[in-house]
Parts: sequence; C-alpha cells; structure tokens
Amino acid sequence: MSDNPPNGPQYGSDPNQPQYPTNPASGYPPPGNYPPPGNYPPPPVGGNAAFGMGSQLPGGAQPGSLGSRFAARFLDGLFLALVQIILFLILPSGFFGTFLMGLASALLGFAYFTLLESSRGQTVGKQLLGLRTLGAAGGLPTQAEAAKRNAFLLLNIVPFIGAFLVIVAYIFIAVTINSSPTKQGKHDELAGGTQVVSVS
Repeated sequence: MSDNPPNGPQYGSDPNQPQYPTNPASGYPPPGNYPPPGNYPPPPVGGNAAFGMGSQLPGGAQPGSLGSRFAARFLDGLFLALVQIILFLILPSGFFGTFLMGLASALLGFAYFTLLESSRGQTVGKQLLGLRTLGAAGGLPTQAEAAKRNAFLLLNIVPFIGAFLVIVAYIFIAVTINSSPTKQGKHDELAGGTQVVSVS
C-alpha cells in the first residue's frame, strides 16, 4: 500500500477551513486528530415506523380512508355473521348458550382478522376494497402485531355487554383514525405502528 496521500486537496490546504496538524510523511492527520463531523443535513421526516410520524408511506402508497376501512370491516362482518348464525342455531339457549355464543364470536373474529392480516395483509373485505394492512416495519404484520390491533374484538367474551363494548371500541378507533394525518387508529398505535394503505 502506497504511503503517498490521495490526489486532491489535503487537510490544511484551504485557508477557509479549520487547520489540523498532519503527519509530514503521509499527509494524513495523526490518530486522534481527525476533523469533527460536518454539518450534515437532517434525515427526512416521514415513514410509518411509528404512530403519527409523518405521512409519507413506502412506495408512494396512500393511507386507507376511514370510509373504505369501515366498508371493508362491514363486508368482513357480513361474512362472519353467516358463521355466527350457524353457531346460534346449534348452540343451546339460556345464559350458558349466550356465553358460548359470545365466546365463539370473539374468538372467531379475532382469529379471522389476526390470521389473514399476518399471512396475507388482507381480509376478504380489504381485498375487495383495495386495502392492505402493513406491519410496523412496512411488510406484512407479524402475528403479534395483528393480534394487538384486533385484540379489542375479544371484548365480545364479556356476557351481555360484550357487543356494546366492541361498538364503543370501534367508535373510539374511528375517531383516532379520523384525527391522524396517516389514518392510524389507536389499535395501530398499540400494535407498534401498523397501518392500512390503499393498493388499488
């Protein structure tokens, strides 16, 4: 390896720059005397890695609107309702049957959204409406992320008032989505920064 310094201006050759002592044999600053870091431009603000930070999304994607997300959930709800009707017909009546119905509905909805979002990023409703759920890192949500963003569906387990609690959770999530510049709801925040985007 040559001991000659590379071509171009050397440290100390420009009177307008700070002067640093150099080694006469090599032309480089001796160890411990390198110039301090320069004034580099700040990194761009944006991305969806954290809740509410900027509105730029990977690949120029747009956040899914509140209306399209509501419509997708409605379509998914119709699909799940067909299964729930079958369960209602075969489960016993009374308090025990009501509890079993709530438990089955909660687990069914939670499993449906968690498994489909973590495995393909889309439920049936989201696919029909051109939406996709992104994980905090930008790809598919992990199972943990998908589980956290849909955990409120487990409120259906609570006897008699479970459905009411889920409705309240939906309203709260809708309000937080509407007030977020990146259309991320509270459930997205709790999941570490997941986001629903339009892919149509």
